[in-house]
Amino acid sequence: MALLKKIPVELVISDIRMPEISGLDLLLKIRELYPSTKVIIMTAYGSSEIQEEANRRGCFKYIEKPFEIGKLRQMILDTVKEKKGFEGTISNFQLSDLIQMNCLGRLTNAINVETIDKKGVIFFEDGNIIHATVDEKDGEEAFYEIISWQGGSFSIDKNSKADQESILKGWQSLMLEGLRRIDEREEQEDELDAEAIKKEHVTKVLGKFIETKGIHLLILFDKTGKPFVTLLNKKYEDKYDVDKIKEQVEAVIKEEKKLSQILNLSRKKEITIEYEDGLLKITWLPEADDFLLLLADHTSNFGLLRIETKKYLRALNTSFN
Repeated sequence: MALLKKIPVELVISDIRMPEISGLDLLLKIRELYPSTKVIIMTAYGSSEIQEEANRRGCFKYIEKPFEIGKLRQMILDTVKEKKGFEGTISNFQLSDLIQMNCLGRLTNAINVETIDKKGVIFFEDGNIIHATVDEKDGEEAFYEIISWQGGSFSIDKNSKADQESILKGWQSLMLEGLRRIDEREEQEDELDAEAIKKEHVTKVLGKFIETKGIHLLILFDKTGKPFVTLLNKKYEDKYDVDKIKEQVEAVIKEEKKLSQILNLSRKKEITIEYEDGLLKITWLPEADDFLLLLADHTSNFGLLRIETKKYLRALNTSFN
């Protein structure tokens, strides 16, 4: 630390278990005070799976002892050449880094983790994760919840011991399962974000279409036949039971599918039913299995509606392909 104050250092290579300061404490200080300095940790307790995950996620690098000097030399050269290193302040430090450092260093302590509304603790004994707690949860599920938190603060209680052992699984397996769950959750969140963006676009497009004279109701169904966006003209809010309409449309589409198979016909385009006092149109999106239901009265121009429907369906088509 004294040397780092005097001269710029590009790379630090450190053991984990040291007498005056642990490799974990040293790494934390370096990342906080000298974020551009890169770190390689030497350990006798490595794991190829965890190392691969650590490297993939931009965490610290480590090398297992005993090692060939040539391997360390190459790692030094590769690390120095890398454009990306540790950036930012201690707030950018990942919880998974802390956990790995405790395990690799075979430390006995506890990490207290706190977010805006939650507190959790992970206990280590000789590098093994033996207990975790958050709210009413204990054990593995508590650990998986804590490691999934996106941000917060932490503190380390050195030599703190748990009053029970609720986790028996090896730390490598715990970490891999925890990281897998994080990836799975992020994928789900990405899908939900994409779905929300698509729904917003569809609602915006159909919001203009519903203003067309004579239109009472618009429902866009997805390719599974389930309602995706529904818009009802405010003038007719008390006239229709929209839920029943959706149910009947789903039933009609199922029967139509059976009929098309019997007729040996494919690529549906449109179903139109004209009543004395209105019009019901079901039109499929170009090059998609999603379809739009339109209900209008005779104050509208049916020929114009056909043209307008095609126009708005083209505007929607980009969201469904």
